[in-house]
Amino acid sequence: MTNPSPVDDDRGCLRLVLAVPLFLLTVIAAYFCWTALTIRPSGPWDDDAYTGIILSCVLTMGAAGAAAVLWVLPPVRRVMRWWCIGPALLLAVVTSVRWGMGG
Repeated sequence: MTNPSPVDDDRGCLRLVLAVPLFLLTVIAAYFCWTALTIRPSGPWDDDAYTGIILSCVLTMGAAGAAAVLWVLPPVRRVMRWWCIGPALLLAVVTSVRWGMGG
């Protein structure tokens, strides 16, 4: 009973492998959230800026949604904790507020 089970030995490597796509999707969501928050329309007539804000919001929510779908898979959920998906979901909430307040 002193030897660890083989399942426990693989979890560290599996966490590292699964953390890479979650990290990349969170970075992508953070970039597009940043663009959604920094784009400033010149006036109510600036349709290009409003379109850019909406596109950035949609891409942020898409990347955060892809990270959430990846996290919901049972093998991923077994080794990754709930807080791993938190930053991506927080970015999606921020951009949905941005979109709702005048995107």
